[in-house]
Amino acid sequence: MRPPYAHGEAEPALADAGVALFVEKPLALDVPTAQQISDRIAAAGVVSRVGHHWRCAEPVRGARDLLAGRTVRQVSGYWLDKVPPVPWWTDRARSGGPLVEQAVHVLDLARVLVGEVDEVYALSAGPRQGGTTDVATSGVLRFACGAVGTVSTTCALAGKLRAGLEIVADGLVVGIGEDRLHVGDGISTRRRRFDPAIARRAADREFLDAVRGDGSPPAPLGLPDHAEALRSHRLACALATSVGTRVPEEAR
Repeated sequence: MRPPYAHGEAEPALADAGVALFVEKPLALDVPTAQQISDRIAAAGVVSRVGHHWRCAEPVRGARDLLAGRTVRQVSGYWLDKVPPVPWWTDRARSGGPLVEQAVHVLDLARVLVGEVDEVYALSAGPRQGGTTDVATSGVLRFACGAVGTVSTTCALAGKLRAGLEIVADGLVVGIGEDRLHVGDGISTRRRRFDPAIARRAADREFLDAVRGDGSPPAPLGLPDHAEALRSHRLACALATSVGTRVPEEAR
């Protein structure tokens, strides 16, 4: 696994050598670097998969079934956590910040379950003391389907409180995390817990199957290839850019 700032040289070299690639998210610090990598992978024609293993999680499959045929109205995403124990994370120039490095998991799920995002706007509470990455961010998302959403991050806690999505559709709210699924209608709520290791093992199997040449393209609820993951990376980077520009940004 490579940190965000280390992407850009190894992937094209391996692709040109005909090597299949399992790439950790995020794809890079920015969109141009990720786009260049994606173009080289496509030109080489090698198998690629990106570690958005949440797509392989049982709660996500359950949520997709529950939302089928319903109109989504509102999406709330969050990543409420501590500072990860790696020295580069508090330096935004090396990590990309929490929207790019962490919340891209949540944004990827929002795309899978709700659809593409057209426009975003985000603000930061300022840098974390002793670093340059954002201590907290909040963003607004406008989905192409007409739904509206928010995404919030913080690294001000002593540990991970929660990370995931809540999706409000007509008559239903579905909460999804890597290890949980809850469903409510405003009167009652059902909750289930899941083993997150199952999704990680499923992701490994999917990559190996692709390398062995099963011939099938990535499934919507399977690991994405680099080109598909680039769409989620572009969304995360649009939010991070809006933090700096303080104006709405196109998300694709």
